[in-house]
Amino acid sequence: MAKYLTEFIGTFFLVLTIGFTVLNGTAMPALPIGASLMVMVYMGGHISGAHYNPAVSLALLLRGKLPSSQFVPYVVAQVAGGLVAAFIVNAVMGKSVAIAPGDGVTPLSAVLVELLYTFALALVVLNSAATEKTKGNSFYGLAIGFTIVVAAFAGGPISGGAFNPAVGIGLVVVNALLGGGTWGSLWLYLVGPFLGGALAAMVFRMQEDVPS
Repeated sequence: MAKYLTEFIGTFFLVLTIGFTVLNGTAMPALPIGASLMVMVYMGGHISGAHYNPAVSLALLLRGKLPSSQFVPYVVAQVAGGLVAAFIVNAVMGKSVAIAPGDGVTPLSAVLVELLYTFALALVVLNSAATEKTKGNSFYGLAIGFTIVVAAFAGGPISGGAFNPAVGIGLVVVNALLGGGTWGSLWLYLVGPFLGGALAAMVFRMQEDVPS
């Protein structure tokens, strides 16, 4: 239960930070968002592995770093954390975050950006926090957090910048239910990230086969 509670809390604060940061018009929102992920990774890494992202959990499942019996509970905890956070953002701010691709961005382009940066995130997680070659390091949280900083700065304006199905579900569902938004973009934040996580698992396998 401690693992699932930790996944809920970490995902909750990630989505909460995204919501408040975006709606407050905070300058350079990628920095507090990435920092929130970093500190939550350090908070929960020793308990649950600090995935806070169903696509990362998929990558770890495919590489044998997460028992198959734990995958669904992890995803449920992450999605629940995202939904609760998005509801609280709406309750506090009186409005919700409408996550969607940028103006003129095609669905294919948005999916590709979500795939690529989720791939980068999952690959960083696998190499910094899920291999014996880097076991016991102290930089994994910083590496993971700054991957999201890079993704948000570079890819966020294009795809909307979820890079995480729990983020996409939380923000899209609450905006659709309470903010008058649509469900139309939800699939982008499921297909792209899950494909990115699966691809990361494949590449990590090739990396692991390289002699040290």
